[in-house]
Amino acid sequence: MAVLQKIVVRDFRNIELAELEFSPNVNCISGNNGEGKTNLVDAIHYLSMTKSAFSSSDRFNFRHGTDSFALAGTYCLPGGALTKVSIQVESAGEKKLRRDDKPYPRISAHIGQMPIVLVSPYDSTMVSESGEERRRFVNAVLSQMDREYLSDVQQYNRILAQRNKMLKDSVPDEDLLGVFDERMSAYARRIHAARKSFIKDLGPVVAKYYALLSGGKEEVGVAYSSDLDKGPLTELLAACRERDRIMRYTTAGIQRDDLDFSMDSHSIRRCGSQGQQKSFLVSLKFAQYELMKEAYGFAPMLLLDDVFDKLDMNRVSNLLSMVAGQDFGQIFITDCDKSRMSAVVDAITSDRAYFETSGGSFTKQ
Repeated sequence: MAVLQKIVVRDFRNIELAELEFSPNVNCISGNNGEGKTNLVDAIHYLSMTKSAFSSSDRFNFRHGTDSFALAGTYCLPGGALTKVSIQVESAGEKKLRRDDKPYPRISAHIGQMPIVLVSPYDSTMVSESGEERRRFVNAVLSQMDREYLSDVQQYNRILAQRNKMLKDSVPDEDLLGVFDERMSAYARRIHAARKSFIKDLGPVVAKYYALLSGGKEEVGVAYSSDLDKGPLTELLAACRERDRIMRYTTAGIQRDDLDFSMDSHSIRRCGSQGQQKSFLVSLKFAQYELMKEAYGFAPMLLLDDVFDKLDMNRVSNLLSMVAGQDFGQIFITDCDKSRMSAVVDAITSDRAYFETSGGSFTKQ
């Protein structure tokens, strides 16, 4: 597995400059809300995924009064070799990504090289918001495990944007629409198959973790729905052609895919309490972790950002028992309650590091 030995953060969010060395096992970051815990976790996520887990635009990642930020991480790879990943982002939109001082041919080529799983309070948007958030989750997981999937999604979205642009014309070119439909269909078929297979594998693992976390009080499920369940995309688009002209955008396709999260056969969004929803989302991310671990043959990094938020102590104890009882890789945990975190972590391992944050500055304890 890849272990983050050291990180250097400059002008990222509220962090002016931080240079930290980490434990290969468990790293605990404590501090009050708004002091920088989540910003450090996001910097670690950025080095793996080349984007923030919380901001759709990089302009929100620049420290106030600055027009660029830089991140660098030194990783220890299986076998002991060291590698360095660095990212520099400018306000003009330029993003430079290097590995061992060599630029990547494409930013996307780095995705999956340093596999990572993030559990965060922001995961609640997967329950409360639109299907876009749930598709983003699926894409983030599969893009790390399957490079062809990432390419297919990028190509599909590129052609979809072209098709939607043409539909805004007063008289769309019918022949060109047909070409777009054929090209999109090939990508959509592979994306649909990958998503369907992934959710089939994911559902039982989510149920297993939820049972461990909640004591088996409720049964949960994950189901996948797609327009392509009805037939090939070319047929769907042909049937929707007139509606697409009226709406002036593409009304069928994998861009409308969604996941259904259920509890005791009811929508978890409607019937689940905050604690139940949080338990479900933690279970979802731990299931992601297990599937990624199986796919890679080693454990990804695990980021647990304020993971105990909205969980009662029984569920927290169950969660930590799960962490202690499995072959987990490098873990980063943030919590406002330093004494609670240390009491729990010290019972798990003696190989850990503690960091205290205040105003974007970090002190190793």
